[in-house]
Amino acid sequence: MKTLVLVRHAKSAWADPTLADHDRPLNDRGRRDAPEMGRRLRERGTSPDAILSSTAVRARTTAEALAAALAVDPAAVVLDERLYGSSPETILDIVAELDDGLSTALVVAHDPGLSDLAFRLSAEIEHMPTCAVAEFRFSARSWAELADADPVEIRFDAPR
Repeated sequence: MKTLVLVRHAKSAWADPTLADHDRPLNDRGRRDAPEMGRRLRERGTSPDAILSSTAVRARTTAEALAAALAVDPAAVVLDERLYGSSPETILDIVAELDDGLSTALVVAHDPGLSDLAFRLSAEIEHMPTCAVAEFRFSARSWAELADADPVEIRFDAPR
């Protein structure tokens, strides 16, 4: 079994128009929601073997807050610049590179790619609001199989 947890970064701040999109931090709501969603994952028993994140500040900060709430060393978060502005195919390609010995991977990325991938995996998830979590379990032995597999279990949660 493989479990893929998709998380859209938490709400970001727009107060400083001079910041590049990549450098936008989380706002107050985002700093509150990210640990809360991590706590909810922990209570469900989700424990990622790997946490992958976009290099954008808002995604990286979300991933670190999730890791801390899940009792995973935030230094274990793997940053991948390909996740910034990625398509569903790119996200699946990155996941396919994971060691098949791992069973649960958490990916923090951006829209529209993340919502498009969640919708592709479950037509019931039309949109991933900020800090939403979509968890997909697959009857698969390899991460590379996920591109052509249908999930056997789906969970969706959002802060609001």
